Amino acid sequence: MSPGKRLPRIGILGGTFDPSHVGHAIVATDLISELDLDRLLVIPAAWPPHREASFSAETRLRSVRRMFDGVDRIEVSDVEFRRAGPSYAVTTLEALHQRYGDAAFILVMGADQLATIDTWHEFERIPALARVAVMGRAEARPVLPDAARDFPYIEVAVTRIDISASTIRRRLADGKTIRFLVPESIRDDIERAWEVLARTQTTST
Repeated sequence: MSPGKRLPRIGILGGTFDPSHVGHAIVATDLISELDLDRLLVIPAAWPPHREASFSAETRLRSVRRMFDGVDRIEVSDVEFRRAGPSYAVTTLEALHQRYGDAAFILVMGADQLATIDTWHEFERIPALARVAVMGRAEARPVLPDAARDFPYIEVAVTRIDISASTIRRRLADGKTIRFLVPESIRDDIERAWEVLARTQTTST
């Protein structure tokens, strides 16, 4: 890279997306402007190390791809689907460095994730691989655990709405509509996948 040339700014928004919803879409578009990103990589976890997903990995990846299809500067990456083992952030970041070369990577996480960062695999290595941006909430500042009190991060303001993947799953389980809570482009896919999941659980019991 020539002297003085700006490194591409690449944001990384990972997560289980179990399932994806409009809150994810709003946050993603805010991150592009707030962090002045050239590209935002949205990366569903193939094998989340901290929790078991309800929807299959294939359903989650397909839904996220459909949700962001055609959205400028957002790319859905299957990097965590192309390797075996848990979806550790450090491993993903190393793979992205190999793929994109010189770039300024910004790993985005929520305040709840920062609060448990000391439980992440080799979390001490993350700052050398990417700058960390934390999406805080107006009612509370992000808090670091004692074991990671020197972990560096910046805060980024995004639009937060009172919706979560657990809310979507609960409404599906109760037979309630999820219309307007997820983009219409993926609603049928999520509803069908939930019906299959429910039938499978009924058969297994």
